[in-house]
Parts: sequence; C-alpha cells; structure tokens
Amino acid sequence: MSILNVRHTTTYRYKQAVALGEHRLMFRPRDSWDQRLLDASLNISPTPSSIRWVHDVFGNCVTVVEFARRAKDLRFESTIRLDHSPIPPLDFPIAAHALTYPFSYDPEEMPDLLRSIERQYPDRDYELYEWARQFVRSAGPVRTYELLATLTQTIRKDFTYVSRSEMGIQDPLTTLRLRSGSCRDFAILMIEAVRSLGLAARFVSGYLHNPTTASGRYAGGGSTHAWVQIYIPGAGWMEFDPTNGIVGNRDLIRVAVARDPIQAVPIWGTWSGFPSDSLGFTVDVHITCESPEGPALPRGAARGVA
Repeated sequence: MSILNVRHTTTYRYKQAVALGEHRLMFRPRDSWDQRLLDASLNISPTPSSIRWVHDVFGNCVTVVEFARRAKDLRFESTIRLDHSPIPPLDFPIAAHALTYPFSYDPEEMPDLLRSIERQYPDRDYELYEWARQFVRSAGPVRTYELLATLTQTIRKDFTYVSRSEMGIQDPLTTLRLRSGSCRDFAILMIEAVRSLGLAARFVSGYLHNPTTASGRYAGGGSTHAWVQIYIPGAGWMEFDPTNGIVGNRDLIRVAVARDPIQAVPIWGTWSGFPSDSLGFTVDVHITCESPEGPALPRGAARGVA
C-alpha cells in the first residue's frame, strides 16, 4: 500500500474582471477497496457564493460552484490524501467462459453494458476495426488477458505521446494514422478498438503517480491523466493505461469514469466577457508518496478500518 498526497491547482487568468458562471469540478477520487480517500480539501479564489456536491449518472462526485462577483483570476486548489493499493497485473479472476476471446457477456449484464459497447466514432472503411483484429489470432481463440495486455503495450511502444493543451479529443482514426496523441487520445483509441471487438469499455480520468525522478518513468505526469476500463466477466471493470503500458491500477488514481470523455472533464464552467479577455490557464498536479509502498493487496483482501 501507499499513502499518496495529490495537490491539483488550476488557475485561469483574464485581461480584465469577467463575470464567472457555474463551474462543475471533478476532483474527488472514487472510494473503493483499492483506493480509500483519507482526507480532501478544496480552496477556491475568489470565494464562491455557493458550493454543493452531487453524484452524476456514473456515480462520480461533482462539486458545483457558483460565484456572485467578477474576477480577473480564478483559482482552484484541490488537496487529497488517499490509501492506494496496487493490484498485481495477473491477478484477474476471469470467469471460465471469458478466459479466451471471443466470449459473450451474461444476458443479465448486457442491458447495462450496451452503451459501453456501442462505438462513438465513425469507421466507415473499417480501418480501426482491421487494426484491432490483428491482435486476435485467426487460427483460434486467444487468451483474453493476453489480447488486452498486448493491445495496451502496442500503443505504448508504437505510438508517440505528445502533450496537447487544446480542448477536445483527437479522432481515433487520426491518432491511428499519425501514430501520436495525448493520453486521452490513446484512451479513446483503445476504447474504440476494443468496442469494435464487442467488449465494453469506458473512459477514466484521474491522476498518475510517477514514483521516479523528474525525467519520469511514465508519460503524462504533471497534469490530469486518462486511461481505460474494460469489463471482463469475473474480474469486473479492470484498468488499462495504453499511454504507459500499465495493466492493473498501479500508480493510477481514479477520479471519474464515463462512457464518453466529455462526461469526465475535471473542470467545466462558463464566464462572460470578450473572447480576447482570456489569457489562458495553467494546470499543476503534484503527487507525493507519504509512506513506502508495501506488497500489493491480493484481490478480495481487506484491511481493517478503525
């Protein structure tokens, strides 16, 4: 286990004071057996006129903030402390019928998985589908874990990570042709690839703990991060980070899950003024480990809570 501290600061600057509308924030991690929130604080400048919390359709915690006065600077600083327990990459208790691909989801699960199987981007010439099919042996079934792990590692090795500050997601066909993109672009590429194979997948937004030096063992640190969850019978929703080739949750801190990335934006809000008033924004994410990492927590194990 590790006790991780995350400080996430986002600052917007304007040429003159602008009217601030409602802002919706996704900063609070999802509590689960493999990551337990110990403490959380949120500092906002200027002081909001109201602040409340809601759960969205996916169960993500959303902070809704409103302002009563104009400002030239808008700053959000979230600080969280959590107990994070990595899952061994091979510790997937996959149901017997899903050990090899192809397999079918259980009829009682299909109604809830359908929208996560449905593709969101056009692929009229089957370009992405054909790329995904290369990971499936034509001679016979392939082990499900091997299929997903190979796909994850291939994106990490064959594609070039680039940081993109502009909003939005790159079309997965563009990512496939360029062989480059940001973490969210790689996540969408992998989601659409496995969906083309009939698997349920969803987008994850959160943080990446980089335990090495400033040069980094991982790509995508220093800001928010994005990866993929795929539903595997018996194992449930399992994590895959194609940007860094991570299989399992090691060093990944989940904040929000969604069918589409637009539903998991860390900050969404409005302001009123001239377009030229915007001077841009900065994002800084700093993660520290409070205690040395111990052995991985076996799946199904639990720790006592006082």
